[in-house]
Amino acid sequence: MMTRRQLIGRGSQGAAVLAFGSALAPLFASPDQRRFKIGACQWSLRKDGPECFEVAKAIGLDGVQVNMGTEANNMALRQAPVQQAYIDAAKRSGLEIASLALAEFNNVPLKSDARAAAWLSDSLAVAKALNVRLVMIAAFGKGELLGDTPGIDHTVELLKQIAPHAEQAKLILGLENYLSAADNLDIIRRVGSPAVQVYYDVGNSTDKGRDIYQEIRQLKDHLCEFHAKDADSMLGQGRIDFHKVREAMDAIDFRGWIHLEAAAPHALVPDYQAQCAFLKGIFK
Repeated sequence: MMTRRQLIGRGSQGAAVLAFGSALAPLFASPDQRRFKIGACQWSLRKDGPECFEVAKAIGLDGVQVNMGTEANNMALRQAPVQQAYIDAAKRSGLEIASLALAEFNNVPLKSDARAAAWLSDSLAVAKALNVRLVMIAAFGKGELLGDTPGIDHTVELLKQIAPHAEQAKLILGLENYLSAADNLDIIRRVGSPAVQVYYDVGNSTDKGRDIYQEIRQLKDHLCEFHAKDADSMLGQGRIDFHKVREAMDAIDFRGWIHLEAAAPHALVPDYQAQCAFLKGIFK
């Protein structure tokens, strides 16, 4: 990490980093001004449209991470009327649109499909219209990066092109994948932009046998949001010690959104109500 004096000494690049950090100051404010918020992924709420906010409100969540769309609906949130429908639904529920996700990249990979690159570019305008500051870039399924060096290289080149535009729009591009913390940090180093950060899923990393409590610490200053799941278990009843997750977050001064993407082995609303309460008991 560089001091402010060192950044200023780097001229225009340093100034850009400082300006970008200032724009996101509310997320990284002093400890007494920061807090956690608990949301859920739209797909976890099993609703493809704005009605996801009704389910989120019934659960007791603070907001929803909305999906920009699918190939089948032509990435529907690119349309202004659809955007307004989500904004209105969030307002009626009293909840927030927490962030924007590009989950369709699991089927139409950023690493190899030109359509995905165009959608990523379009997502910046969608995020601004929804008044969110984060676009999550998924890389699973057909978009898997683990063990795919050419795919990683191509992704890095695309991020180099889009990151300056994200910086200008004061947006974060959050990378969610099965890569290790070290591999994600290498991507961030190669892209060279403060707009590129890691979207950390404690369940995914546990599945890969990683020490999530150490990785969270390793990713200090490079984490934007979290997904909370633990395979097929209810949170708190599986492999992950969420009290230790909180300790790791405290160690790096992280505060922000944690989104349920957890299993609901009995029924969605009561299971998510219980898991929301569980998380809020730890991440107060």
